[in-house]
Amino acid sequence: MTIIASRKNRLSSRRNVVATLLFGAAAPAMLIGCSRAAPSYDSTDITGATFAKDFGLQDHQGKLRTMADFRGKIVVVFFGFTQCPDVCPTSMTTMAEVKRLLGDQGKLLQVIFITVDPERDTLPLLMAYMQNFDPTFLALRPEPDQLKALADEFKVYYKRVEGKTPTSYSMDHSAGKYIFDPEGRVRLFSSYGKEATVIAKDIQTLLASK
Repeated sequence: MTIIASRKNRLSSRRNVVATLLFGAAAPAMLIGCSRAAPSYDSTDITGATFAKDFGLQDHQGKLRTMADFRGKIVVVFFGFTQCPDVCPTSMTTMAEVKRLLGDQGKLLQVIFITVDPERDTLPLLMAYMQNFDPTFLALRPEPDQLKALADEFKVYYKRVEGKTPTSYSMDHSAGKYIFDPEGRVRLFSSYGKEATVIAKDIQTLLASK
């Protein structure tokens, strides 16, 4: 009986060793098979960027805003100015269409317009400008002495272009959009001219990947 038991123990031990080796070999394959594929975006993926982290600016209602105010939402930040003849209204119209395309998910979108022309863009003017596109969109106004540091933080270009009179100047500026995830981290850069359907798809992918 002792000999039979011993043999059984040896056989059981061998089976356990074989099972352990087989499982060990299969485990990496199982992990690979179960891992989620990295999401694919049409916009430029800038996840992990060390710029465009935050701001502290008045909105068009006079309330101080930071990125923390919009946790839980996708935030799209665009720099422009109200007297911009084409790029700015086109971009804002595109974002209004993006919100429409998102349907119920549109309530998870916050569009933010930051003026690069604080000298002319007063809070009442910015409020009226937002009403042209969507009443939920927010305009933020840096003080003139805040603008350079803010532009540097967001890697945004702007330059005043003088006109025929002191008040008829224009502003050259970057025209892309920064897209932040619901945790307030900058994730995507959408260049000017992207269609609303493309931006909406990227936002849906970002929401699904959180």
